[in-house]
Amino acid sequence: MRKNDTQMKKSELLPFHIIKAASEGDVEAINTVLKHYEGYIASLSTRIMFDEFGQVHYCVDETLRRRLETKLITKILAFKPVPYETGKVGNRQ
Repeated sequence: MRKNDTQMKKSELLPFHIIKAASEGDVEAINTVLKHYEGYIASLSTRIMFDEFGQVHYCVDETLRRRLETKLITKILAFKPVPYETGKVGNRQ
């Protein structure tokens, strides 16, 4: 089964320069990372609610969503990327 363009766009990885800039505190890069993961965060923070008639409703728990976003920002700022050295594979030279 082949993915369409929308599904492929969702599964794309963030470019390294954005991750590096976000880890250095660039606000726009942090917002880009948050935007990239907003769907996943929303799905993690979705809760099942029942109304007085027993009907099921799915709602995003805003408190949990904000806590997940805050945790992501904290981990972004604590992340220290390791420089990539070209030409070396394992112990080979």
